[in-house]
Amino acid sequence: MPARATPATQSTPTPALQIPIQTATIPEIDAHRGTTPTLFHLQEDPDVLVLDFPNLHDQAQMLNRIAALIEKADMPRDRVVTEPELDAHIRAAGGDPDAYYYGHDYRAADLARFFQLAADEKIPLNPQETWLRDTLDHAGWLAPKANGALISIPGITGVIDAASRTTIFRHELSHAVYFTDPAYVDLTQRFWTTMLNDTERAAMTAFLGKDGYDTKDEDLMANEGQAYLIHTRDPRYFMPAMVGIDPTREATLRGTFVNTIPEPWLKASALAVAPIVPATTAPPEISAEPSSAPGHPPPHVPLPGEGRPWLPPVH
Repeated sequence: MPARATPATQSTPTPALQIPIQTATIPEIDAHRGTTPTLFHLQEDPDVLVLDFPNLHDQAQMLNRIAALIEKADMPRDRVVTEPELDAHIRAAGGDPDAYYYGHDYRAADLARFFQLAADEKIPLNPQETWLRDTLDHAGWLAPKANGALISIPGITGVIDAASRTTIFRHELSHAVYFTDPAYVDLTQRFWTTMLNDTERAAMTAFLGKDGYDTKDEDLMANEGQAYLIHTRDPRYFMPAMVGIDPTREATLRGTFVNTIPEPWLKASALAVAPIVPATTAPPEISAEPSSAPGHPPPHVPLPGEGRPWLPPVH
């Protein structure tokens, strides 16, 4: 692991937080049902850490402010907001802070930037953030040029069922590889710039923009594009028809991309059968007419803010 970095200073003492650290496989983590937050070293890839939270609230407490800094278009990208500021901002927009994101993903450099900015600005960290900073520092992830990815998944509670959890986990795993493997970055960038056509890329960007992502960040757009189009197969979260991609075109894109994934375990995840969605859950209504049919526009599927199912972005 990289050499340890100097810990960011904390202006206000906070109580110690204890979170167990384990090593586990993808199936073991997916099957885990914890009552307290747990940190896993991913056995398939030692550069990946997985934070498994028992509920959305615990996840939000630790990671929401990082999300606001790193990729939210409507939040400052050059400073760490206070907790009351972020809470008020989310609620003013009609959102729930606990559901800011259902899953999180960050590269080591982004995490180091968050903690350094907080220290420079003397912004107090809460106990959850303090624990994360100290844990990452001990692992060497806050050092310059550290290579690592942190992802999170929520436990089964409220609107999160077992299928949701599996979907979120697969989505976040693809981000983790994007953050740690240059070969996967190259594949994703080629997918975004050459495999998708201009219309598809614009539609995907619009979809992500409606979910609050910073559409000016091309790296973010490519990363989220691959995660949704290739690794998110639960219709409550995403359907290719939402961005005008019909089943034939989807099969072509998925086949080309998946066959080129350099990590065998990620390829297996992409090829896995889609999670079973509860029978009571109806996917968005879409036209049966394929979007490529002459004289027919892409089928309309409600997007965020206009009636899409109740699930916020996976992230």
